Amino acid sequence: MASLDSFSLTILLGAVLVMAGILSSLLALRFGAPLLLVFLAIGMLAGDSGPGQIQFNDVGTTYLVGSVALALILFDGGLKTRFASIRTVLAPSLVLATVGVLLTALVTAPFAKYALDLNWTESLLVGAVVASTDAAAVFLLVHTQGLRLRPRVGATLEAESGTNDPFAIFLTLMLVEYISLGTGTAGHVLMEFLQEAVLGAVVGFFGGRLVVIALNKVALPQGLHAPFVTTAALVIFGGSQIMHASGFLAVYLAGIIIGNRPTRAHNSVVTFLDAATWLAQIVMFVLLGLLVSPSRLGASVLPAVAVALILMLVARPLAVFVCLAPFRFNWREKIFIAWTGLRGAVAIFLASIPMLVGLSQAYLYFDVAFVVVIISLLLQGWTLAPAARKLHVALPRAERGPRRVELDLPGQLEQQLVGYPVRPKSLYFRRGLIPSWSKPTLVIRNQNILTPIEADPIAPGDYIYLLAPPEKAESLDRFFVDMQPSSAPDPHLLGDFMVSGEHTLAELAGIYGVKVSEDEGKLTLADYFDVHLDRAPKEGAELALDEIVLVARSISGGRVNVVGLRLPEEDETPPPLTRRQALRKKFADLWTSVAGV
Repeated sequence: MASLDSFSLTILLGAVLVMAGILSSLLALRFGAPLLLVFLAIGMLAGDSGPGQIQFNDVGTTYLVGSVALALILFDGGLKTRFASIRTVLAPSLVLATVGVLLTALVTAPFAKYALDLNWTESLLVGAVVASTDAAAVFLLVHTQGLRLRPRVGATLEAESGTNDPFAIFLTLMLVEYISLGTGTAGHVLMEFLQEAVLGAVVGFFGGRLVVIALNKVALPQGLHAPFVTTAALVIFGGSQIMHASGFLAVYLAGIIIGNRPTRAHNSVVTFLDAATWLAQIVMFVLLGLLVSPSRLGASVLPAVAVALILMLVARPLAVFVCLAPFRFNWREKIFIAWTGLRGAVAIFLASIPMLVGLSQAYLYFDVAFVVVIISLLLQGWTLAPAARKLHVALPRAERGPRRVELDLPGQLEQQLVGYPVRPKSLYFRRGLIPSWSKPTLVIRNQNILTPIEADPIAPGDYIYLLAPPEKAESLDRFFVDMQPSSAPDPHLLGDFMVSGEHTLAELAGIYGVKVSEDEGKLTLADYFDVHLDRAPKEGAELALDEIVLVARSISGGRVNVVGLRLPEEDETPPPLTRRQALRKKFADLWTSVAGV
């Protein structure tokens, strides 16, 4: 019975620790503290050097939990990644995720060698452990600090932090193998890397496609779609690892494949994975905190601080500037990307590998990684928002999105039921605009369910549900937020090639002879863009109107303010593509066919 009581006590203490981490996150959000530090602190306070006095040194369990947690985090990141948003920054992101990680490790290694009194291979292992940025840390802090980054900067950080973990893990494993076995050649390392990368990509692609087919073809009971996808992700991860492929690359790619294809119960899957990844991060950081011994940190804390400063102020910036040199990033964007290289769970997780295989000085790697993560989260984490604003890479905060409710409809994939509260200053209420691909279905008013005809006219406070394609549902948000004031257009912009966005299609038809229907003739050009675009309008957006093409030339208050006209006689045969342009186009077409977007 005593043994049963010990198991019950373990369950109780574990649940209490996790609950403490969850509740403490509310306090951390209030004061802007990096949440990951809170979870680490909970583990340290519960450990043998804290008041909790829990004796925990099970590195194997920590590695197992860390592997599962990291796989789920990467899968969730891939699931939320819109390929259209990262397509233009794929090349610089992949360079940062591979060459950038290697350069960071190489530059950090000499300082680690002299600061920690290690040989060259061991110091390179220190560099590899702390070289990769942490996706969870980066985007958790960006979200909690209310930052809205420039699209190119945000997309680059998203793609880099999601793809650099597999390479950092591979580099760490190769160095651990070399130190423990004492053998290895450059050719062997290259072949291992190619095998892991290629096999990981193949398993991730086919695994993701199989999950999509299963979701859409197999009639699972309600509520089992999300657990099925989560366990399928772990099957892809475990199968890849057994095949000596990169399981982390495979699970991230599978997430991208699944997230960019129409599937049943997509929203419930995303919601479930959000909760699962949160819980995984909390459990992982609490366990890592339990492994930390503050008394052991005393001897290595000063050298570890030196390594952390060199990493943040020299190695990471140098790697970023070298890797982004061929691409069109200005110096402000490069500095911010360099400063946003936060270290988090991945670094401490990688540092547990030497402990797991029993390398000499294994705890030194763990202690150094722990100090680096603490300093990175404190110094870089708390200064992220001021740095973004000082370097002008932060956009003005957008209007808080409406409370959108999404319901997957059983038996079909083409439509989803999306609900919004009607606000008095919204584009929908003020102008009656709604995209052509959506259809109002029902209205809830004073707890009564009405058809749109019965509810006409719609009043503020009503709750309206619309049918929309799942991939476009989020685009409806802009019709239900408060309209921003538009600046007055220039009165002279009714010429041959530039037109004010406030002129109607009927006025345009009268001047240029284009054909428009009677209903659309009442729309302004700004309305026309709002109704027919799948996304919020951006400069350069184009729409065909009879024989001419409308081009958004200026955006104000979230709407098209000035429209350019491309007349039929202006059409010219495009110049032939150069060899480089043709190669890039073939690569883009190939990736589009692979990702299915």
